[in-house]
Amino acid sequence: MPRFRRSDNGCSALKIVVTVKQVPDPNSSLTLEADNTISREKEVVLDPGDECGVEEGLQLKEAHGGEVVIVSMGPERAKDGLRKALSMGADRGVLITDPGLAGADALLTARALAAAIKAEEPDLVICATESYDGSTGMVPPMLAELLGFPQLTFAKKVEIDGSTVKVHRQTADGYQVVEASTPALVTVTAGIAEPRYASLKGIMAARSKEIKQVSLSDLGVEKSEPAETIEGVVDAETRKAGEVIEDDGSAVERIVKVLAEAKVL
Repeated sequence: MPRFRRSDNGCSALKIVVTVKQVPDPNSSLTLEADNTISREKEVVLDPGDECGVEEGLQLKEAHGGEVVIVSMGPERAKDGLRKALSMGADRGVLITDPGLAGADALLTARALAAAIKAEEPDLVICATESYDGSTGMVPPMLAELLGFPQLTFAKKVEIDGSTVKVHRQTADGYQVVEASTPALVTVTAGIAEPRYASLKGIMAARSKEIKQVSLSDLGVEKSEPAETIEGVVDAETRKAGEVIEDDGSAVERIVKVLAEAKVL
């Protein structure tokens, strides 16, 4: 059932949860550990895709009133990513941190996030479509399933009308408009909004905003055997040079043949 609150102006107010993650700096080269997981010893930053999700959450809050809660999972230093989201204007944060989460797969990540989010009872959950480092896109749909929320994906625009959330998304065939009743989970693309810069006032205010730290036991989540493992990592195939077709009078026929072989025609 929808759980809309009333804002000071009498309009429906939203409780929005935005999931974020700290990732290796996209401007640096990625390196792997011996177990084929990504090394996180270098500088880490708030995932750029998550910044867009935070911005969208803030814009919805500004339009409808309410609260934006940031939820993240990671080691102690993941607080830095939460602080950035708070300096942008989010209200408070929740950090799930536990030694048992080291090397967590997508399912354990989703289970931990779902447990923390359920406690918040949000109207809307916003996630990036995929993280910069893993790029699997598996956590949001798992999270929606565990929460029992409908999932609206690849949103380039989000609209709220009463207890209905509507998203506009671009596909290979054109634009789609999809809607669902709240509570719901929405995944957003990087083009949905330009993340705002944190002001000095926002940075100072973020220092006093709450970041609640919880463990797996606090959430009632037990670590299980991973549902996925990395079997190996290989270099991507080197792109081959294209074929140059000289126009000697038979170029059209040759091009048609090449396209037919590629099953384009």
